[in-house]
Amino acid sequence: MAEEGEITLDLGRANPKQALFYASRTLYTAYGGARGGGKTHALRIKAVSGALTWAGIRILVLRRTYPELQSGHIEPIVRLVPPELGRYNATQRTMYFVNGSTIRFGHFSGLAGETEYQGQEFDWIFMDEATQFTYGEFRTLGGCLRGVNDIPKRFYLTCNPGGVGHAWVKRLFIDREFRSGGEGGERGEDYSFIFATVEDNKPLLKSSPAYLQMLSSLPEHLRRAHRYGDWNALAGAYFPEFSEEKHVCEPFAIPPEWPRFRAFDYGLDMFACCWAAVDGDGRCWIYREVKRPRLIVSQAAEAMREATLPGERIALTYAPPDMWSTQKDTGKTMAEVFTLCGIPIVRSSNARVQGHLQIKELLRARPDGRPGLMVFSDCRELIRDVQSIQTDPQNPSDCAKAPHEVTHMVDALRYFCVNRALPPERAEKPRARRGDYEGYMTGGEAPESYMEYF
Repeated sequence: MAEEGEITLDLGRANPKQALFYASRTLYTAYGGARGGGKTHALRIKAVSGALTWAGIRILVLRRTYPELQSGHIEPIVRLVPPELGRYNATQRTMYFVNGSTIRFGHFSGLAGETEYQGQEFDWIFMDEATQFTYGEFRTLGGCLRGVNDIPKRFYLTCNPGGVGHAWVKRLFIDREFRSGGEGGERGEDYSFIFATVEDNKPLLKSSPAYLQMLSSLPEHLRRAHRYGDWNALAGAYFPEFSEEKHVCEPFAIPPEWPRFRAFDYGLDMFACCWAAVDGDGRCWIYREVKRPRLIVSQAAEAMREATLPGERIALTYAPPDMWSTQKDTGKTMAEVFTLCGIPIVRSSNARVQGHLQIKELLRARPDGRPGLMVFSDCRELIRDVQSIQTDPQNPSDCAKAPHEVTHMVDALRYFCVNRALPPERAEKPRARRGDYEGYMTGGEAPESYMEYF
């Protein structure tokens, strides 16, 4: 029984999986799996209890959009916390507690989100529905996890399979594949995952028995993901046919008689290149990849050359059409820079829909039961991007152009695959102006053959 003047707050009773989430002490803790596991409630309770336990703690609770944030977190927490303990400021979107703690409610929208949170400091960050965020956004927000105090820094995530962030969440928390080295190296001991299903949420099963029936009646791939929390069921929205079991193989020595190709996508934000070989039956094998950010054109060409083995004969290197655009600073095209670096390139078709559909065609099983496109298991970037890329909501025949970070390797693969069905585009020959000829030559009219540059 509470003493006179003492304020009590009933945070409810945690189920066993929620209790594990509350007790986790790793830097990054993810909670989820199947739908209905009680993850959103657990997030709210953990945030409020942290604010009451650690005086002066700074907490950030995030959703992708503000309406989701308002209905899923702000309104329930405002109802939960009595005004004697904390008050919500709608203008600041922040709950201020009497002990100096704060819970800020935020949403994250692309570059605007990066600008908003740049330089901010938080002790705890909660990312609800983490698979709606990209890996870059996760890392950007992780940079806000700092502060000079004794409060342990924690990043909590809730998640279900599917969405643009499916691949990175699965990599870190399910497959536990970590990238080491450098300042941003990932350490396995920093990551933990609490798996939950609807069976762990007894109050939901009791109050809404039809919810379980609804999950069980979903199409097979959605049922596996949402009912049972199978992270392999929703490998990718645009390429659901892609399966690591069917399309990924262990590396082997490519026979020298197989013709080899390269295809790449270039931008200053990312250079992505894949190497492909075609066997005697016409089956395509992606056997090498390079994906590196912030390379200028000559550095990208150098990275491609360094990744190509000595003496390896490459029949053609397919490139996006914009490589033939003249650069204002040099007056040269990027294609010329590649050629000067010893890598002649061929302009590929830029037909997006036809290219992506050709990838789908190659992913289909051939008469021998095996698909027409295979990927070596060490091409992890390509595998993850193919799994992550979503369908364009405005054009179901095409894949989405955002988030941009998962499109680069897919575009490189598209430039190769589309040329299995179409010949490469021939760059339009620039025509010389007659005045140029007459300014340098005398006598007679310039022949038509002169008026073209080959």
